[in-house]
Amino acid sequence: MSLKRRPGPSTRVRVHEVTTGPDGAVRRHEDRLATEEPLEIRLAWPGRAAERVAVTMRTPGHDFELATGFLYAEGVLASSEDLRTVAYCTDEALAPEQEFNVVTVELGRLPRKAPAERFAGLSAASSACGVCGTESIDDVLAMCDVRSSSRWDGLAVPSEVLLALPGRLRDAQRVFDSTGGLHAAGLFDEAGAPLLVREDIGRHNAVDKVVGARVLAGLSPAVPMLCVSGRIGFEIVQKAVVADIGVLAAVGAPSSLAVDLATRAGLCTAGFVRGERYVVYSAADRLGV
Repeated sequence: MSLKRRPGPSTRVRVHEVTTGPDGAVRRHEDRLATEEPLEIRLAWPGRAAERVAVTMRTPGHDFELATGFLYAEGVLASSEDLRTVAYCTDEALAPEQEFNVVTVELGRLPRKAPAERFAGLSAASSACGVCGTESIDDVLAMCDVRSSSRWDGLAVPSEVLLALPGRLRDAQRVFDSTGGLHAAGLFDEAGAPLLVREDIGRHNAVDKVVGARVLAGLSPAVPMLCVSGRIGFEIVQKAVVADIGVLAAVGAPSSLAVDLATRAGLCTAGFVRGERYVVYSAADRLGV
């Protein structure tokens, strides 16, 4: 009987690498791809058996952090004290290849907020496919006390610290080095030192992983800075707002709805952070602007 093997963050494939031009050639060799598989998140609490609340396409690894961070961003749990267990599902109805693609989070108390209806009945989707439109901003703000928080009053991040974040994030991307196909999210202290970095094929999943890691460790996810690769979408700002992050930085651009939410929540956002330039979209005083 063969043992079930947990999927890894990268997968080996055989490829044909084609070089054109006068000295063109075809080279056959092994390459690595970022693994992409679905993760089903199930939720249970006293008096209710486990039920699916979301399915996200993710890169395997740190799955418990991903599930915890996702539920934290949705307002379902507030700290590690809400958790009883986080484990891979042992449902006998699951096929062997699904064993490590289903995580059950069991709460020790009723959820702080019922799982969003938008995830009910999903068969394969992304945890980024949430509500759309301006009304979604009120839904996010209702989950947290960020609007009245004074945690980051007085935070002033120097330009050189902000501009160093993408490079420090990239230095920690071990799986990206071998695949070139993953995003990353990193939590940083006020001086720009990395606290935690996670990779995933989805930016939103990477954020859930770093937030979930803090929650599972019994720590607050509210840290001075979060840096993400790529752009800043609404779902990234949602997760940063609920986690009570001080500054959200990215190498790409934000969307209009992302900036609207960040402005109302008092989250500092900076895009196009690269080289010697960045653009500040909200709470500019935290970057001395």
